[in-house]
Amino acid sequence: MSGCGGCRECDPKKESTIKNVDYTIALAGNANVGKSVTFNQLTGVDQIIGNWPGKTVERAEGLLQYKGKRIRVIDLPGIYSFSTYSMEELVSREYIALEHPDAVVNVVDASALERNLFFTIQLMELAPPLLVSVNQIDLAEKKGISIDTKKLSALLGVPVIPTVAIRGKGISNLTEAILDLVHDRPVPPVLTYGREIEVRIGNIVSRMGSVTTPYPVRWIAIKLLERDPEVTRIVGLQDPSIIAAAGKLSEEIEALHGETVCVVMSAERYQIADRIAAEVITIRSTEDSSIKKSLTDRIDSLALHPFFGYLMVIAVIGGLLLWTFLIGAQISTLIAHFFSQFGQYEPVISGSLASVLWNGAYTGVVAGLTLVIPYVLPFYLILAVIEDSGYLTRIAVMLDRGMHKLGLHGKAIIPIILGYGCNVPACYSCRIMESPKQKLLAAFLVTLVPCTARTVVILGLVAAFVNIWWALALYAFDILLIIVAGRLAFRVMPGESVGLIMEMPDYHVPSLSVVLKQTWARTKSLVWLVFPAYIIGSALIQAVYWAGWLTPVNAALAPVTTLWLGLPAIVGITLIFGIVRKEMTILTLAVLLGTTNFATVLTPVQLIVLALVTMIYIPCISVILALASEFGWKKSLAITLVEVVAATVIGGIAFRVLSLFMS
Repeated sequence: MSGCGGCRECDPKKESTIKNVDYTIALAGNANVGKSVTFNQLTGVDQIIGNWPGKTVERAEGLLQYKGKRIRVIDLPGIYSFSTYSMEELVSREYIALEHPDAVVNVVDASALERNLFFTIQLMELAPPLLVSVNQIDLAEKKGISIDTKKLSALLGVPVIPTVAIRGKGISNLTEAILDLVHDRPVPPVLTYGREIEVRIGNIVSRMGSVTTPYPVRWIAIKLLERDPEVTRIVGLQDPSIIAAAGKLSEEIEALHGETVCVVMSAERYQIADRIAAEVITIRSTEDSSIKKSLTDRIDSLALHPFFGYLMVIAVIGGLLLWTFLIGAQISTLIAHFFSQFGQYEPVISGSLASVLWNGAYTGVVAGLTLVIPYVLPFYLILAVIEDSGYLTRIAVMLDRGMHKLGLHGKAIIPIILGYGCNVPACYSCRIMESPKQKLLAAFLVTLVPCTARTVVILGLVAAFVNIWWALALYAFDILLIIVAGRLAFRVMPGESVGLIMEMPDYHVPSLSVVLKQTWARTKSLVWLVFPAYIIGSALIQAVYWAGWLTPVNAALAPVTTLWLGLPAIVGITLIFGIVRKEMTILTLAVLLGTTNFATVLTPVQLIVLALVTMIYIPCISVILALASEFGWKKSLAITLVEVVAATVIGGIAFRVLSLFMS
């Protein structure tokens, strides 16, 4: 194996540097079947992680060197079908059909063979050189499931290799089989469906003589029957009559079965999968004393319980946040005390330009070290433990129904939880959502989650000088705001939302090396974006204020800050400084007012309103950059504008309502 070729953490947009390869293969399969582990076993450290060109779908690519051959390995996203309901599905099928890899390795879970064969059958429809890797054979054996892989190979007509990828078992046999496959490049046999389906597939195929597409003709015919929008568009541009004919044939199938054609085709595929699975699977009697209820089953009886399951979710998420703030506060205090020995690190807005710039840069470094590292590092550490243990998927499943109200599904809870640590990595983690609409919607809601910096403002203004209950009330209001904003955005944003399809892996003791690697990778990618934004942004805004350019802006904001929000005019400047990072709102306020006892210059109502506005309006410049890199500047600025307007409107209403019963 050669050295690391780079990774997404080093350069999110990095293109492949793996050149001069003999073959290219793709790994395809459902999520949580051990596909990524198989990828790691084949490629070792020779991996590149980035994005598919023009997409925010993660792409993993590696190099397998075996018997003098250089083989590029592409790890396709974990999917369950070749529809176009998600970007991952579209990316995978386009890669197989258009890029023509020398072989496709379909990784399936031995414990759920029938369900996994549903996707295998769809792969065979695309007709690439195919090999099936039946993974996690050991776990299936523990559940009393035995699979005759030789018979499975005979029934499918493609090579089948049993593996236990996490232990490296069967990987050498898999590699040998890959070499044989890429050398011969056999086409998988055609699996036929019911007569009424086959007759209509043949009818469409006979009409395709004038149509040119890179896809297999039979696959095109099947997709036209299923009314696939992308295939319909491609064929319709060349011969609209085929689309009309296919539509009538689809209607005939629906009239025969009383179901939509997609449901009928799914049933046909499952019928084949069920027949094959029944012939190759042997299940030992449940009376067999060697079959015991697994640890996963015992834990899931609580974790997925309709009552105790939610208590576990609350306990785990609450514990995660409590751990983050308790440990983070202690680390932050120690770091702040250390840097206090070298001089002040509050904003300086007078003196020479050089001193202002130096102080701005220094303040940015200290802010990153005292706010990002202390809170985000322990948060990521425990999150990696929860994720690697297998419990994070259970949280997503338990919260799936509630997230549907927002047009999302259970997996959206992952970036939302991340948002309490820092909104930047939370925005990036929205890639786990299937459709473009859900990715953008999740990112929008993530920016409304109060991160550690906004928590500092809430605690520093409200908890310290009003009371802790009003601080908690702001958090409760923020949750309500996320729900309302989610419902509104779901109705306004164009595009489709899809439901949750998530496999739940077995529980296991988290691997220390995996946890540390995951924690460091996330922290490192955050540091590369946040620290430059903090340092440069802090220095520039302090320099702009020093030059007097913010004074006219502050004057222009005065009608909003004083007349509408009921705050002192000077607050306009503090909100501008807060664009760099939120806790600078407090630091700048202390410098401008000449005191850290804000209760002497601001009323309780003003303290609450200032904290509320700070909590809602644009998170910080780092988040704006993260949104722009993921969704483009147009959408990033649109989210920014919406949140500024919302913060202003809500802040003004809050000032008037609170003034009625608070002095």
